[in-house]
Amino acid sequence: MSARLRLTLSYAAFLFLAGVAFLALLLYVLHFIPSGELGFAPGNGSPPGFVPDRDDLVEALWPKAWTVLAGLSVIGLVGGWLLAGHMLRPLRRIHRVTQQVAAGSLDHRVRMTGPRDEFRELADTLDTMLDRLQASLDEHRRFAANASHELRTPYAVERSMLDVALADPAGVDVPQLLHRLDRTNRRGTETVEALLALAALDQGRPPARTPVDLAEVTAAVVADLAPVAVEAGVHLRTELGEGDLDGAEPLVRQLVTNLVLNGIRHNTGPGGDVCVTTGTTDDGRAHLRVTNTGPVVPPHLVGTLTEPFVRGVGRVSAGAEPTGSGLGLAIVSRVCRDAGADLHLSAPPAGGLDVRVVFAPPGALTPPAAGPPSGSRPAGGPRAR
Repeated sequence: MSARLRLTLSYAAFLFLAGVAFLALLLYVLHFIPSGELGFAPGNGSPPGFVPDRDDLVEALWPKAWTVLAGLSVIGLVGGWLLAGHMLRPLRRIHRVTQQVAAGSLDHRVRMTGPRDEFRELADTLDTMLDRLQASLDEHRRFAANASHELRTPYAVERSMLDVALADPAGVDVPQLLHRLDRTNRRGTETVEALLALAALDQGRPPARTPVDLAEVTAAVVADLAPVAVEAGVHLRTELGEGDLDGAEPLVRQLVTNLVLNGIRHNTGPGGDVCVTTGTTDDGRAHLRVTNTGPVVPPHLVGTLTEPFVRGVGRVSAGAEPTGSGLGLAIVSRVCRDAGADLHLSAPPAGGLDVRVVFAPPGALTPPAAGPPSGSRPAGGPRAR
């Protein structure tokens, strides 16, 4: 039974019951009229007359009552059908849009106008949900396309080197070939691990938050990456002040690792500089700042650096020899959202990048529901953009 038919029957039944109630009230009033023959004494020259008693009134009432009840039933059915159709018209419009969406077309929206009633709120909520769903799907499609491009590149390079080696085995410089294969394989592995980190951040419940000493975590990360800085000839400096926050320590460590590693890799090479600073703002918020020397980053590219596979020189082509996986700042941005932190990027005119992360003050974030942390996976090693 359709909703329109149920509403129609409900309207008709309500109207019928209202008529029955009115009839019952009328019968109750008639109960006070005396029963039996009634008359009045003639007087003042008036002739004797007839006065109907209760039985006479009831006998005259019943045929009219059944007629009225039948009319109310017909009016309830016809009027209820029309009224239900009018009231359910917004739902039919919403239903058409959901059918089109279910068929795979996410471009349709309800865009309902009129008074802001429950149907308008439902339609607006559906439109908002579809907007977010379409944006998410577009982002995932773009991410999948970029990921397939980035993962295809190292394997294509490896295949080319192996094809050349197989074509002339005698002329192969084996140590150099192994070194190039190792470097290309590391790049592919780094990209896969960064993709897994992003996937882990987008799944499950929010990670469990515990008190984190930002200075202590940053000091440990800098100690781990010091050999990488020495190998690159980059001077790694720290100015670590106290800073406490509530967050998932593995994710905070991953955030610091990515920023410091980015500063080392995207630098001027030997003689470059990376400065890592931690502290607390005047309003009690822990902050992390990583600045590095390096190539000049065009201002219009700064806003795109948190997108997957975007580096300081833009999206790298298949023939280039990029540094890192292009996912470091994408992971940093995602971790900031989980930690309730603000991420600020700027490109100094002299070159390099200035990244500042300001965390929420301790106790400001609502504790997540109990469950396994969703962000423990990304702590498995350094990655960079």
